[in-house]
Amino acid sequence: MNATLPNPDAQPLMLRVLAGETTERPPIWFMRQAGRYLPEYLELRAKAPDFIAFCLNPEMAAEATLQPMRRYAFDAAIVFADILLLPGALGQKVWFQAGEGPKLGPLPELATMEAEIEASTARLANVGETLGRVRAVLEPERALIGFAGAPWTVATYMIEGGSSDRSRARTYAYEHPEALDRLLDILVEASARYLAMQAANGAQVLQIFESWAEGLPEDLFQRLVIGPHVKLLARVRELGVTIPVIGFPRGAGALAEGYAAQVPMNAVALDTQASAEMGRRIQSITAIQGALDPLLLRAGGKALDARVETLLHQWGGGRYIFNLGHGIILDTPPEHVGRVVARVTGKQGWGG
Repeated sequence: MNATLPNPDAQPLMLRVLAGETTERPPIWFMRQAGRYLPEYLELRAKAPDFIAFCLNPEMAAEATLQPMRRYAFDAAIVFADILLLPGALGQKVWFQAGEGPKLGPLPELATMEAEIEASTARLANVGETLGRVRAVLEPERALIGFAGAPWTVATYMIEGGSSDRSRARTYAYEHPEALDRLLDILVEASARYLAMQAANGAQVLQIFESWAEGLPEDLFQRLVIGPHVKLLARVRELGVTIPVIGFPRGAGALAEGYAAQVPMNAVALDTQASAEMGRRIQSITAIQGALDPLLLRAGGKALDARVETLLHQWGGGRYIFNLGHGIILDTPPEHVGRVVARVTGKQGWGG
């Protein structure tokens, strides 16, 4: 990907942090670093008939994964895919409506989805091929991340039929607890197999995206987030996966500390509301990741520079992966991303 010769014995900085080291600087990558803020992504996306087809085209998805790696000195690439590929693989209709986002058809019968768990992994084999393509050309000093949506987050979309305030899904959790628990168990098993397949195809780190942990009372957070994450991580390990796993309970607030204490992740990703003190307390348990505000990244300027310095100062002396508190926003200027990456890494681009 560049003119510099890679070091075949190099251990990616991100893997060193996840193994418990305090490194010379924090590694950096951004959620949604491959995406619509890049003009080359928009050009590539226009060649696909729809978003699902784009995600499941290994050649195109690999190119999307690599685009930000060519521009910036990110320490890790994350495979270009989507958390809603899994419901589609389990038999629920999924599509993306222009200007509206994801749409899902009626929730299939639970027994039907249980019978589709094994087949669902095979239906997502193209994601594994994408990972293999990326790993074949990505420098060995840079890590490759695979991912899946967390059971509760994926379940919210499956129940709601798309993006929403999740009130219907939370009501469902109260009114139909046994059915929801069964759905979560289906997603735990299907997700574990999917993540194991990604690890077998070149992923060196896995991240579990609990995008909708916010607003849950403590008892529901325990039942819908912590419990399924514990089960999912245990099942991934049962399947022979030894690579590090990052948990991201976005919106958990103060409950993130209980999450870190109960779910044996190799790192906990923090969102924008995480305090310096809470981050340090979680750092005493495990590595942390985050929590730069994506809106501030979009805004840029002196406030962005100051916040980057603050995050580096408050957490950079420990096990810390520099990242956002959520994904890059659509109209973020690419030069703002480059400015932050250069500040953290000391590089304008990979190798220089």
